[in-house]
Amino acid sequence: MPLNQTIESEPKGLVQRLFTEHPRSLGMSWAGHGLGAVKIGAELIGAGAACIVHAIVPGWFTQTAGKTVERMHDHMIKRRTGAANPEAWPDYEI
Repeated sequence: MPLNQTIESEPKGLVQRLFTEHPRSLGMSWAGHGLGAVKIGAELIGAGAACIVHAIVPGWFTQTAGKTVERMHDHMIKRRTGAANPEAWPDYEI
């Protein structure tokens, strides 16, 4: 196999592995997966910020982080249960 053929085929595999393999394994598009990841990340940042504020003022945000984690966990369990192949679904979604 000529060198240029190997070089040309490798980036396609790398691009697929980095950008589409994981979303497709979950039955999602790249964009759909990206939007979901941004939403989850924003929720985690918000919960983390609430924890930091709670550390300074214990009377504020007393349940925010815990309720966020519970809601996110429930959402992930429902997605896993509704998946075409729940046994192949990862233990974590992100």
